[in-house]
Amino acid sequence: MPAKTMLTMPKSTDKEVQIRLRLQEGLNMKRSCKLLSTLAKEDFGKFFESFDTVLTDCDGVLWMGENEVIDSANITLNKLQELGKKVFYVTNNSTKSRDDYVTKCARLGFKADKESIIGTSYLAASYLKNIEFNKKVYVIGSEGITKELDAVGISHSGIGRDVMSDTVVDHLKSGNFTLDPDVGAVIVGFDQHFSYPKMMKAASYLYNKDTLFIATNTDEQFPSSDFGVVIPGTGSIVAAVQTCSAREPIVMGKPNPTIKDVIAKTHNLDPARTLMIGDRCNTDILLGTRCGFATLLVLTGVTQIHEVREWEKSEDAELQKLVPDFYLDKLSDLLDLLP
Repeated sequence: MPAKTMLTMPKSTDKEVQIRLRLQEGLNMKRSCKLLSTLAKEDFGKFFESFDTVLTDCDGVLWMGENEVIDSANITLNKLQELGKKVFYVTNNSTKSRDDYVTKCARLGFKADKESIIGTSYLAASYLKNIEFNKKVYVIGSEGITKELDAVGISHSGIGRDVMSDTVVDHLKSGNFTLDPDVGAVIVGFDQHFSYPKMMKAASYLYNKDTLFIATNTDEQFPSSDFGVVIPGTGSIVAAVQTCSAREPIVMGKPNPTIKDVIAKTHNLDPARTLMIGDRCNTDILLGTRCGFATLLVLTGVTQIHEVREWEKSEDAELQKLVPDFYLDKLSDLLDLLP
């Protein structure tokens, strides 16, 4: 479980926000999660008027894979914008750049522009730019990361296939394994071509303690409705590199509050008037709890309601932070509730 993050109380005196933040600070107050559609009309109206900004996860909330919109999620999110809510798409998925996500949103019928997309590839590149990084990056990942690095003028290497030619010894002797002395950072994101040579290179670069270790996210697996198999996520790859390098990464994605800080720099984000929507409690909902947002879980992705009910009963303050304020079976259930 991620370490505690202590937050200052917001200016708002809203009782529910104060309760959420006290929970963050470890007080023994149990949370409960309500089915949003069971609220009385008047109570739902108060809930709807309590937030101006919506942060929504994407995979497992809005869509599955490249082309499957989850049951009118596009109509629902567009309706929220028509009703005056500011929407940000916040994703731990590092496989696409912000431009790529704008294109995907348009193709799937979601209203979005580049400023409304906050992805971990963008966050990693922005982090390096802000610290005036001037060396090369070794990337375990995809073009989503390298496109964002290109956008800020940072050179890179590593994406694509890098396979073992034979045994480890033979591979090292073959001359196919070389290290670039200009590398000063390693970024680890999702890489379907992750291999033993890539892990060796990353760990070798990270043997130098001055080399930065950045992880886009630590999601264990991807939500998937097809094939009946577990699809390992970036967290599985990060854990492998972390283990063999004995280094701790700087993590860009949820539940770390970097996303909130980036939005706050360019937009008037009031945590007390923000709703976080997600399908995964240990990233999306935990981000909301840490930042003082209201939280809404949808059951179309990773976390299921029976898990939430177990956390509600727990005496563990860390598990209590995973409990959302509300849940719905799917995001489009909001449509019948909206004014």
